[in-house]
Amino acid sequence: MRGVEIISRFWNWGRAADDTRTLYLDGVIAEDSWFEDDVTPATFKADLLAGYGPVTIYINSPGGDCVAAAQIYNMLMEYPGDVTVKIDGIAASAASVIAMAGTHVLMSPVSTMMIHNPLTVAIGDSEEMRKAIQMLDEYKESIINAYEIKTGLSRAKLSNLMDAETWMNANKALELGFCDEILYKDSTPPSEPPENSFSFSRRAVTNSLLDKVKARIHKPSEGVPVESLEKRLFLISH
Repeated sequence: MRGVEIISRFWNWGRAADDTRTLYLDGVIAEDSWFEDDVTPATFKADLLAGYGPVTIYINSPGGDCVAAAQIYNMLMEYPGDVTVKIDGIAASAASVIAMAGTHVLMSPVSTMMIHNPLTVAIGDSEEMRKAIQMLDEYKESIINAYEIKTGLSRAKLSNLMDAETWMNANKALELGFCDEILYKDSTPPSEPPENSFSFSRRAVTNSLLDKVKARIHKPSEGVPVESLEKRLFLISH
């Protein structure tokens, strides 16, 4: 006799006080769920289309599988009702792609978003490595498509942001067009970026630290040469 099965999903449905359907995307996308026989894109689609009207999606996810994120993005883009996305924790990597499907995207003032280049693991000869690089390049272009539709930024700008592994707080995401509104405050965007608006990457942190070190080292003979220190910091930070 087959026992009761517990299906692990990274999504969970609920209802808000105004009877709006609410979807919680919490945790790693696809890694533990999408490869199980009982948890498939078809299952997610069935859940999504089991009701009607507007849906609100809360996202708190470090990301996960690119293909699964693309399928969720497509389903939400094609959903006939309004899709409100609220980022209440982190929307990083593949989760940031899903966020782009929102009719209206809101971020908590204490939430973050991160975008970066896709990655994979490859084994084989040089030809296999070239194929893996080509595949990653194509995945990157497809991800940029989603960011471009939402933000209106140039593909070159978006590519650079991904190369730098860019982290954004709510103010920076609003400034760049990755979200439309910040929760709990006036929705009117400021005329100038606020002083505490930031985006950062490992490269930016390294360069900032190097500038401070160079300003303090006046006599290299008294310590480590600047050139040598620069190389060490580069290796540690990257």
